[in-house]
Amino acid sequence: MGGGGGGRGAARRAPPPPPSPISAYEVHLGSWRRRADGGFLSYDEIADGLVGYAADMGFTHLEFMPVTEHPLDASWGYQPIGLFAPTRRFGDPAGFARLVDRAHQAGLGVILDWVPAHFPVDAQGLARFDGTALYEDADPRRGFHPDWNTAIFNFGRPEVANVLLASALYWLDVFHIDALRVDAVASMLYLDYSRKPNEWLPNAEGGRENREAEAFLKRLNTLVYGLGQGAITFAEESTSWPGVTLPVDVGGLGFGFKWNMGWMNDTLEYMSKDPIYRSYSHDKLTFGLIYAFSENFILPLSHDEVVHGKGTILSRMPGDDWRQFAGARAYYGFMWGYPGKKLLFMGQEFGQRREWDFDGQLDWWLLDHAPHRGLQAVVRDLNRLYRDIPALYARDCEGEGFRWIVVDDKSQSVVAWLRFGPPGEPPVAVVCNFTPVPRHGYRMGLPHAGRWLEIFNSDASVYGGSGLGNQGAIEATGSPAHGLEASAAITLPPLSTVYFQFQPHAWDR
Repeated sequence: MGGGGGGRGAARRAPPPPPSPISAYEVHLGSWRRRADGGFLSYDEIADGLVGYAADMGFTHLEFMPVTEHPLDASWGYQPIGLFAPTRRFGDPAGFARLVDRAHQAGLGVILDWVPAHFPVDAQGLARFDGTALYEDADPRRGFHPDWNTAIFNFGRPEVANVLLASALYWLDVFHIDALRVDAVASMLYLDYSRKPNEWLPNAEGGRENREAEAFLKRLNTLVYGLGQGAITFAEESTSWPGVTLPVDVGGLGFGFKWNMGWMNDTLEYMSKDPIYRSYSHDKLTFGLIYAFSENFILPLSHDEVVHGKGTILSRMPGDDWRQFAGARAYYGFMWGYPGKKLLFMGQEFGQRREWDFDGQLDWWLLDHAPHRGLQAVVRDLNRLYRDIPALYARDCEGEGFRWIVVDDKSQSVVAWLRFGPPGEPPVAVVCNFTPVPRHGYRMGLPHAGRWLEIFNSDASVYGGSGLGNQGAIEATGSPAHGLEASAAITLPPLSTVYFQFQPHAWDR
């Protein structure tokens, strides 16, 4: 959907999550790398390569697509039958535990994709377990999922809900998982999800909300956060259901974060357009800030965006090879400077050209070519900046941490904004030029006169760009612009994102 979560009054806002950076690397364990003969790596072999790579790339978390046992490789793990079993494709449970431990030793958190929204009807699963609809609703209008040809858990039965809750806590307690990403939450919350009229049953109030699923999710989050172990939850939820990340005790669902599907759809649609037409879709860049702080959001460029004919992040960029890489570099700069936590699917950090294939491995040979290494270096450097600079993460979920500078320059496809950290931390200005035309002497407002360091430039020659920039810094004078007390004339490279960080004098600190 093009919008985010419903708004809420300031008095009912959730307390902001801990001001920590979250930049997750989403991985499908079966296709990150394969053995030379095409077989699966073991959990230990995966750890040997993946953990060091993700840590070197500066990610804060690994997010594993479902590892719960499942009968079909082609389901990517989203057809779970073994709710308490790591898949034996890669070894035994102890091997999975060692993978998690090694991630922790490298300073990486682990997020597990957990799937309570549906379950397969395979004979070895729970469907019709005793010959009756024991775990699912007997009426297919509530108990069967037409999209996935699967059953739906009867969340209103305490015994069924307790099995699912026990599964969630099991992964946290036994394997020390740091976070659960709950799949397909929207399909749980709405009784008419993907159904035609007369194919669903309303709730007791006559509405479309699944009150049993709502109660289940509230209890799930109450239990997870009640453990006091620091575990958090993420909701893949694509509608305007209000208060997904609002605490349960004030009427919310209680999740820590919600995937911002509206941001993802809008910005990828924008970036896929030829730059000559982007001025007509400028609102795709700016609309997300209307609701950016209505929930605690994570910005997801997930596996769903690189399959089923969608192409990849790199291949969506229009133009020749140089423009495609420049567009991808600029887009990642835009994303890492935008408020919200980050998630990137494997392969997109170095510019995978073909769609993800669950039955093979990533095209690591692409890193023999400089443009792909340059894109990888951009992601590495953005992660480092994001982790090191509080202005880029500490107030990701607070409106006070953001201010537009340039919001309406659609004719030149330029946007610019400020990010603010805690008091005493220098602000960062993020400036994007989404055309291949360089802009010289572009006047931009800034909150402070003085020196602003150019700390990131996606057009730097080391990344494969043209090398155009501001020679490391700009000097803002006391000439007001854009409602701010100072301004500077800057150079905007073609198809680029540039960050400037204020450098206060030592005696001002």
